[in-house]
Amino acid sequence: MPIGVDDSQDQWTLSAAERAAVAAKSVSNRLSFALLLKYFGIHGRFPKSLADLDRGVIATLAKQIDSDVTIRNEAFELDRTVKRYRAEIRTFFGFHGATVSDAQELTDWLRDNAVVEGRDREQLARTLELECRRRMLEPPAADRVERIVRAAVHAYEERFYHETWAKLSPLTRTRLDELLRPAGDDVDDEDASTRAVINTLRSDPGRAGVNSIREEMAKLTTIRGLELPVDLFVNTRAAELELYRQRVAVETPWELRRHSDAARLTWLAAFAHLRGRAITDSLTDLLIETIHRINAKADRRVSEALLDDLKRVTGKTNILFQVADATLSNPDGRVRDVVFPIVSEATLRDLVKEWKATGPAFRNTLRTFIRSSYQSHYRQMVPQLLEILDFRSNNAMHRPVIRALEVIKRYTGTKLQSFPIDEDVPLDFVPPLWRDAVIDEDSEKRPRVNRITYEIAALNALRDQVRCKEIHVAGADRYRNPDEDVPKDFDTQREAYYEALKLPRDSETFISGLRDEMREALQTFNDGLPRNPAVRITNKAGGWIGLSPLEPQAESQNLAALKNELAEAWPMTSLLDMLKETDLRLNFSGTLRSATSYETLDRDLLRPRLLLCLHGIGTNAGLQRMNAAHHGATYRDLVYVRRRYITVDQLRKAIAIVTDGTLHARNSAIWGDGTTACASDSKHFGAWDQNLTTQWHMRYGGRGVMIYWHVERKSLCIHSQLKSPSSSEVASMIEGVIRHLSEMVVDRQYVDSHGQSEVAFAFCRLLGFQLLPRLKAIHSQRLYRPDPVKTGAAYKRLEHVLTRPIDWDLITQQYDEMVKYTTALRLGTAQTEAILRRFTRTNVTHPTYKAFAELGKVVKTIFLCRYLHSEPLRREINEGLNVIEQWNGANDFVFFAKRGEFASNRREDHEISMLSLHLLQNCMVYINTLMMQQILSRPQWSRRMTPVDLRALTPLVWEHVNPYGRYELDMESRLALT
Repeated sequence: MPIGVDDSQDQWTLSAAERAAVAAKSVSNRLSFALLLKYFGIHGRFPKSLADLDRGVIATLAKQIDSDVTIRNEAFELDRTVKRYRAEIRTFFGFHGATVSDAQELTDWLRDNAVVEGRDREQLARTLELECRRRMLEPPAADRVERIVRAAVHAYEERFYHETWAKLSPLTRTRLDELLRPAGDDVDDEDASTRAVINTLRSDPGRAGVNSIREEMAKLTTIRGLELPVDLFVNTRAAELELYRQRVAVETPWELRRHSDAARLTWLAAFAHLRGRAITDSLTDLLIETIHRINAKADRRVSEALLDDLKRVTGKTNILFQVADATLSNPDGRVRDVVFPIVSEATLRDLVKEWKATGPAFRNTLRTFIRSSYQSHYRQMVPQLLEILDFRSNNAMHRPVIRALEVIKRYTGTKLQSFPIDEDVPLDFVPPLWRDAVIDEDSEKRPRVNRITYEIAALNALRDQVRCKEIHVAGADRYRNPDEDVPKDFDTQREAYYEALKLPRDSETFISGLRDEMREALQTFNDGLPRNPAVRITNKAGGWIGLSPLEPQAESQNLAALKNELAEAWPMTSLLDMLKETDLRLNFSGTLRSATSYETLDRDLLRPRLLLCLHGIGTNAGLQRMNAAHHGATYRDLVYVRRRYITVDQLRKAIAIVTDGTLHARNSAIWGDGTTACASDSKHFGAWDQNLTTQWHMRYGGRGVMIYWHVERKSLCIHSQLKSPSSSEVASMIEGVIRHLSEMVVDRQYVDSHGQSEVAFAFCRLLGFQLLPRLKAIHSQRLYRPDPVKTGAAYKRLEHVLTRPIDWDLITQQYDEMVKYTTALRLGTAQTEAILRRFTRTNVTHPTYKAFAELGKVVKTIFLCRYLHSEPLRREINEGLNVIEQWNGANDFVFFAKRGEFASNRREDHEISMLSLHLLQNCMVYINTLMMQQILSRPQWSRRMTPVDLRALTPLVWEHVNPYGRYELDMESRLALT
């Protein structure tokens, strides 16, 4: 991008010495010399061409030296004059050109200091340029910089490979190589690759159940059998290990065997290390889901069994009164003579059935079903699972569950129905539903603990505590020790972390400002209530907030005509052409590179194949439907490109390029100033269900997954996430705001009711953006008091919905801990959902959770006051969420094939499909933005559009788009866009 004068006005001002150097040149060359001089002084290198400079820069310098010379690109060509000028400029600043020895030193410096941070070549080139400037060196030419970067990466990796290889024992090296061969088979050819052990390790787990648990345990046993050294990758960054894992993922076993021993074994070791952690997580997920299935299935079967017996008897109170009156009138009479004439025998039988169905009989039957199901089927998994997973806890409160697991393991293999009486069996965690079933009493009234029911109770307690990470799993990633989730250097870098979050170091300063803000919000809402006809505060149901719906806004009169003209100018535009045109303008396909260290395909040949793959996946039509042979590529060629070049991380980078390109292409006169507001919501997609992500959900009426979108005010999606229907939408909301890769800075986030919680309000406040939900159950919301209740206190109009005062001391005590966890979210030291798991209602006793909940009550009270007081705010939130509803509607149009269902059981395939759909829709938004701007630039349209039209204007329209038909890709043809 050209460097503009607005980037820094002062840096383009000539100093006295620079003016003297410029004045020594001929009048015709002064401006070009000044440009070279100042550019080198600012950037430490010379501009490649005139395109590197903004017109404002040229005008600024020309004005300073009173020059009216017109600069042409020829002024930057390396003729003798320009070479002499460059030499003089280098001398002026004390720089010198890079020599061969300098290049070697730069290579070594990059290898030792920069490559470990990442392999992005452009970033490494920028780092090299900064180092050259520090050394007072003019950076080498671009092709030489690229060679230095390649050499540094190669040298770093070769050193790392040999260091890793040296740490591996001969036995481990042999076992790693055996992963590339079929189990029990010495066949060593390409066909045998499909039966290689590593392909089994690559596979995802199936649905929750005993068979899936056995398969995952077998994988984990295989990986542990490799006997990798414990400290093999202790100081290696996770991103680097992921890079090596991807290299294993994209190459077949016979391709991997062609690499050098050191490289191959390092890749396989990194793959095994990460897969071991992932499989441990999968086993924990399977355990949690299986325990849930046991309880849910039993509950459903018991409900169905008792449903036929359940018959509601109306008028039970009157019946009881009549029976009581009759029996008191004739206490010595027979039941048949006294009671039955008042209440029939059939009615009394119905009453008994209802009591049995809704009372203790239901609980007893439920326990019986659970016990039977567990004993006959699920119990077979417990011994091996407890043996292979190491559960631990840092909290003494949850040690009884850990001790219970140890007791269960100790008696595995025995035929005892109860634990010995002298065994210390912890019972603190056993809930009332199971306590009387767990504890039996023999004839001597000595309590015995039944093994089967005790195991059920222990597993249920384990599930609850693992989900909130009070119990963690050794060797896991998401379920690891929660102490590893927070930054390890927080104590030493506390000041820097507080500054990064823009939070005061002193908790009293933070609380003082928050309390004043809360008082002001409550007072403003209270004082404005008489002039706020849409809001009513009553004592109904102990406190009721009434809120009238928003009045419909005026409809746009010109958008229909604009869409018609769009369809006339570009009728039935192919979605594939939109994808191609976007790539030709923004080159997002350049980020899609092979995960290996080499590429065999020429980019001109690869580019159309990438576009065909992205279109086939993003529309769900598949690669076979892309008419590949017509473009000189077979279906197998496209499969190769998909496997080798299209990954989740690279797709996210490609999406960011299109997103930023759209933001830069927008005309502010049409679309308004840069937006900082974003809406988020999820959409359900059908998916195959032999995996852990897909779930059956009553709300959506079938199996599927959720995609959580973050869409800004003008229909541009900045982030997308794949999630299961039962996972936390709050975590997804926060994840999208802090992890999106675009240039957009989000300071306001719109969500529906399920995207907010008190903990979410607290985290959003500490992270520095506003959470703005549209609350459905607004009538039941409550406001909290900033101060203790006093006689004649303020906010009298809000008394019906005001509750207790805020516990500011609790926030003060936990302020530093809250900042620590917020920093963990910001830095990504752990997944957002893994961190938020600690702060759920299951873990309500956690002191930091209580503080987050208390802070959330403060922030939510402030928001509610502003939300109810301000109709423009309510309308803003509503409009933002309407935009994302429109985005969800476009999903069905683009992702049209196979009924919009993800036809795979692999999570990575689901993510690739999601991101390809995201990319396609963003490309459609980008091209539509250019099309609309081209139409609206015409004089008749610029005068025609009203503020109402501009408010309703959106580039997410598809009446003129055709996603169907023959998919023919002509890289030479272009859309008629200026």
